[in-house]
Amino acid sequence: MRRTATVRTWLGAAVAAAVLAGLALLSFPAVEQGTAPSGGPGRPMGAVSPAPPPDQADDTRADAVTDLLNRRAKALLDHDEQAFLATLDPRADEAFLSTQRRLFTNLAGVPFDEWSYRLRADDALDVSKVPDRFTSSASDELWAPAVDLRYALRGGDVVPTERPMGYLFARHADEWYLRSDTALDSLGRRTWRGPWDFAPCVVTTTEHGIVLSHPGSQPMVDRLVRELDPSVRAVSELWPTRWSQRVTVMLPDTSGEMRALVGPDFPVESVVAVAVADRVNNRTRAVAGQRVVLSPDGVRGLSIASLRVVLRHEITHLAARADTVDGSPTWLLEGFADYVGYRDSGVTLAEGAPDLAKQVREDGPPAALPEDRAFRSRDSDLDLAYQQSWSIARYVADTHGEKALIAVYRELAAAGAVSATETDRMLRDVLGVDRAALVRGWQSYLREALK
Repeated sequence: MRRTATVRTWLGAAVAAAVLAGLALLSFPAVEQGTAPSGGPGRPMGAVSPAPPPDQADDTRADAVTDLLNRRAKALLDHDEQAFLATLDPRADEAFLSTQRRLFTNLAGVPFDEWSYRLRADDALDVSKVPDRFTSSASDELWAPAVDLRYALRGGDVVPTERPMGYLFARHADEWYLRSDTALDSLGRRTWRGPWDFAPCVVTTTEHGIVLSHPGSQPMVDRLVRELDPSVRAVSELWPTRWSQRVTVMLPDTSGEMRALVGPDFPVESVVAVAVADRVNNRTRAVAGQRVVLSPDGVRGLSIASLRVVLRHEITHLAARADTVDGSPTWLLEGFADYVGYRDSGVTLAEGAPDLAKQVREDGPPAALPEDRAFRSRDSDLDLAYQQSWSIARYVADTHGEKALIAVYRELAAAGAVSATETDRMLRDVLGVDRAALVRGWQSYLREALK
């Protein structure tokens, strides 16, 4: 039944993916003022209006593209396919037009509280650097301003989130159109891909959130729906700080889709679940774009008991995210999430931490708290780091009580990266011991629990 490398590795997979919209600022070439065409010696062909000043031309262009984006957003929300297709450049390549038609179809089953675009006209890329295949079709003007998609999933998002879109626009006469969402890839401005870019979406709503999946996943969705609300309640029972208690669970079909949702550099083949967030403001406690993204393959092999631990672990990261500063010790973040995940599961330390038990029996307890770099390793080394972290949290809870464990988390997680001296001070304030004494007590605890 136990699949150690898989079941243990997923427990620590949490990513705070703060998405920054800023890119290298490249100026768009100024449009030269037009001149009247010659109509022959000394005789103009007719009255010619002078071109507007560059800033007025820029404003006109920005207004026109903003209107285009507003019409595109409204068409998607209204499920008006004809209006949506009318925003696309009829001279764009057929592959792009086909992809956009599929996107419209795939979005039909997704309820949104918001879907809009924000144009940042002052952050435009140089279109002369766009690959020829995107510019070969005739147009009067091309423009590549920065665009952000702002959206909120109904039932899952308390506040909207924003993601960057690499859009290239084309003008024919007085009309602007969307020509491509891949033309700027080579310039470093890529379009974010959501689950609707991969397949039709199915959204199932629960009291405390939603499950977003694709057709053909209903058996797994049914399991998730049964476990989601109890998992939210279980986390909220222990975590004392206010949080939204709204969870969006995403079940992609492929590892490529999962990678698009959690980041290109994350080892999606090694995990079963990942908790992500797009934007976190610890001062205001505002967190946008929180998701629990499940592995398309690994999660389906979990038992109900293991799935329950997975969800509670990842939801703990969501609940505590506003109180967690980047740079906080990973052993604390992952150990606490494991503690909540395993709480009331009936799983003993020896059962849930077999690699740690083997280490204690053969070589003795660990000599120090796990370093952050241990959580970037692979396979059994990664499993061991998480098992050690879980055991530390269990030790603190069993020895000092759950309130003390929570207090340690809130103190250290809110401090971020601090010196060893400062860490010792915070531990003494909460537990009455420094790191050295904490490790000694943890070692004695492991010898007794895993003998």
